[in-house]
Amino acid sequence: MSVQPRRPSDPGPPRMSTLSVHAGEAREKPAHAITDPILCASTFTFANTQAVIDYVVEKQERGEYGRYGTPTEMTVERKLAALEGGGDAILYSTGMAAIVGLLMAKLNSGDEVVFFDECYHRSREFCVKHLSRFGVVTRQVKVCDYDAMAAAINENTRLLISESPTNPHLSVVDLERFAAIGRQYAVETLIDATLATPYNVRPLAYGVDYVLHSATKYLGGHNDLLAGVIIGDRERLEPVRKLRGIMGAINSAHNIYLLERGLKTFELRMRRHNENGMAVAEFLASHPRVERVFYPGLPSHAYHEIASRTMRGFGGLITFQVRDADWRATAAIVDRVRVARIAPSLGGVESLIEQPLVMSYFEVSPEDRRRFGIHDNMIRFSCGIENAEDLIADLKQAIEGR
Repeated sequence: MSVQPRRPSDPGPPRMSTLSVHAGEAREKPAHAITDPILCASTFTFANTQAVIDYVVEKQERGEYGRYGTPTEMTVERKLAALEGGGDAILYSTGMAAIVGLLMAKLNSGDEVVFFDECYHRSREFCVKHLSRFGVVTRQVKVCDYDAMAAAINENTRLLISESPTNPHLSVVDLERFAAIGRQYAVETLIDATLATPYNVRPLAYGVDYVLHSATKYLGGHNDLLAGVIIGDRERLEPVRKLRGIMGAINSAHNIYLLERGLKTFELRMRRHNENGMAVAEFLASHPRVERVFYPGLPSHAYHEIASRTMRGFGGLITFQVRDADWRATAAIVDRVRVARIAPSLGGVESLIEQPLVMSYFEVSPEDRRRFGIHDNMIRFSCGIENAEDLIADLKQAIEGR
């Protein structure tokens, strides 16, 4: 989605970095501090009985009991909603807690959900292995096969779910078409936009109902916290928030502070992630030992056209396959890397590298790995904010065995 230039005389709405720094925050904070405080209180007091009544009747946004929300948490939720262009945001302890919270609030026995099959495997696992115990049916169709998704919908379907871009193949969903299918059949839609972030795409602008982020990744940005968020229309999210208050999947005061601090530099970091991702992907695509590169910024990518039309940038995650390498030879390349660290996750300032076969699918059968598109010679590289020249030089020596 392109951003139109504005005349100096037309201030318009705040831009991304301004929102990242200031959105959701009070101008004057306790003790005149420039930052919001870390509130370690689990409970919040009232001056008298009338104050309690006013809180209940007027639905005041203030602290009562920590499981229902804290002032700092509410500040961060307002900031995240503003960044995504949503009416409300609900913060959770992790990204998985966020999607579980939404699904538990929205689904009943006999309901069905439809997934594109490249969605995060733990999200699909929760539905297939656990929601099924409560009578919820999960249907999976090939990613970006919109006709198959529409054909999978019936009178019991309640949610259509996808990641975009997907992990680790980085397939990009046509969000407008995805949302239109939901509207046509009166089914709500959810996009996990963790890899895109609101800097690169805003699914709500295309008519998607809910956006999920693992805020552990790019939003927090420093590999030092766990958090998740669901963003959408306030009225639609009201039952989700009420259920969170019952289930208690909340975050800690210190994590909320770290997330708010990380968000201050969100746009600056995403620009570097995008730049590094593109530079590293182009290098890998040109290297004779690399068989294939999955990165939507490359013209060779299957979804390059839709990504170029809808995304501001393509993020810092790249997946590639090494030519004529078994899993051990691929692992040797991973082990020779000196700058990036071997680890799961992505989206932090430090570059990370992993072999999906080893990190996430080592105990999965070869047949299932083939079904999921996980190849023995596949490497996933998450670009941090280091200098691209250093990342490329390091990958070059690792691939060439120097």
